[in-house]
Order: sequence, then structure tokens, then C-alpha cells
Amino acid sequence: MIVIGAGPGGMTAALYASRANLSVLMLDRGIYGGQMNNTAEVENYPGFKSILGPDLAKEMYESSTQFDAEYAYGNVEKITVAADNAKIVKTDSDEYAAKALIIATGSQYKKLGVPGEDEYGGRGVSYCAVCDGAFFRDREVIVVGGGDSAIEEGSYLTQLVKKVDVVHRRDELRAQKILQDRAFANPKIDFTWDTIVTEIEGDGQKVTGVKTHNKKTGQDTEVSISGVFIYVGVEPMTEPFQKLGITDEEGWIKTNEKMETAVSGIFAIGDVRKKELRQITTAVGDGSIAGQGVFSYIESLKD
Repeated sequence: MIVIGAGPGGMTAALYASRANLSVLMLDRGIYGGQMNNTAEVENYPGFKSILGPDLAKEMYESSTQFDAEYAYGNVEKITVAADNAKIVKTDSDEYAAKALIIATGSQYKKLGVPGEDEYGGRGVSYCAVCDGAFFRDREVIVVGGGDSAIEEGSYLTQLVKKVDVVHRRDELRAQKILQDRAFANPKIDFTWDTIVTEIEGDGQKVTGVKTHNKKTGQDTEVSISGVFIYVGVEPMTEPFQKLGITDEEGWIKTNEKMETAVSGIFAIGDVRKKELRQITTAVGDGSIAGQGVFSYIESLKD
């Protein structure tokens, strides 16, 4: 069987399936761990009071490969189902066939879609404070968003930057209360409410500021800053699977409680699923169910 994606869900599925003596290949277009590698501290994963995201990814990877599951690079472009019900996985460099497939490709951060965002990507515009925060040491930055990611990353940035201004389109945050309390108590974090970013400005080389619009007062403002960290939601990474008929109108994969999709032998887990909570713990739970489910499915083919 093949697992597409080596985040926490994918690695757990690989662990369960390989421990059941299945031949398992994990494919990922990047390093194992997924978004855990962009997380400064994980405080809500059982067994650890606090652990760095990359360290947790390493621990999970070593566990997931202990029963001979293989890991390989692969950017999946297309999935087809053969006449004999084999699942054909085409990447940018190889083609694989398997009896069963688990999709664990996760989600990615949405963009604002404003002028300057793409132009200054990697030059002041970032979606990962852990990756890029050090480039803005002792400078002033803004964080756009009001959910868990925005507040967690904003709090992380205060260890490096001079000031963080959280710009949110509403008048209250959506983040967990414990994260809100920490942010409100942090003297290096300010909040700009009811406001959206309308343009990201630069000098041709790097970001120099943003234009904002207050939705209640109608006031337009120009703010001089060095960095823009954007956390305005997520979208599923399901483009290669659209033609399988397993996604909803927004691209999220629909499954039952066994992680089965509408296509027999294809399962989906983690952040790519249509679900309420997207956390490391929920991805791991999905992975264990799907890993065992794949074993049962392959056993049923022998009947």
C-alpha cells in the first residue's frame, strides 16, 4: 500500500500498516513531518509537556519506519484506478501501483490575494514564523489573522522581533482562550481590529509597509513595517485527486468514520479531510484507523 504524505497522520498510518506486515511506501514532496516542521512548540501532544515541532517529526519518523516502511520523495500528479482495481500513483518522476492508498496530503495556508503578496513572497511576506522569524530580528512586523496559527506564530515572533501587530478583520479573536490570554498579556503584541490588508508595499527588493482598511470606520492607513506573516485559513491539497469524485465543492475529501472515501481501497486522513478539528492528535487518530483499515481491506481481497 502507498501513503501519500508523511505528516503525523501519514506516518502513523505507515506504522500501523507496516506493523501488520504490509509492504508500505510513504511518498512526500518534502521532508517528513509536514507542518510540524514549521511549528515552534507543541504543547498539546500527549507524552510531551512541550516539544519542538521538528523534534516530534523526527521521533514519529523513526517510529513509523521501524517495521520496514519505506520513505521516498514524490510529487504526486495523478491517481487512477486500473481495471483490476489497482491504484496507480503517478509522480513527476515515477509511477507506482498498489492495492490500497491512503491520502494524507494535508492542507496549506491561504493567501490574502492582494497586490504585492506574490511579488514579495520570501522577501518580507511569509507564512511561517519559525522558518523566517530570525530574518526580522529587532524589527516591527504584522501578523494577519485571528486563529490559533496567527496567535501562536505571533507569540513566537516576540522572541525575535521588536513589535508584533496582529491585524484581524473581526473585533475578536478565534484562537483558543489560552493562546488569547498569553497574547493579550504579552507587551510586545498590539492588536488592530476590524481591519484588512489591501496591499503590501515594497521598494522592489523587500517589504516596506502595508496599506490597510478599517471595515467599520472606512479609514485607509499606510503602515511602515518590515515583515508580513499571513495566517488567514487553510485549503486542502487535493488537486491530484479531484477527478476521483471523493472531494466536496471546496476540495476537502469526504470520508466515513473508517476513513474510507467513495472509492474502494482509497482512504483519506488528517487535515485533508472534511472535519472540524485539525490537530496533530486528530491526524494521528485518523492514521491509526486508516492503517488498520487498509489491512482489513487487503485481507478482504483474498476472499
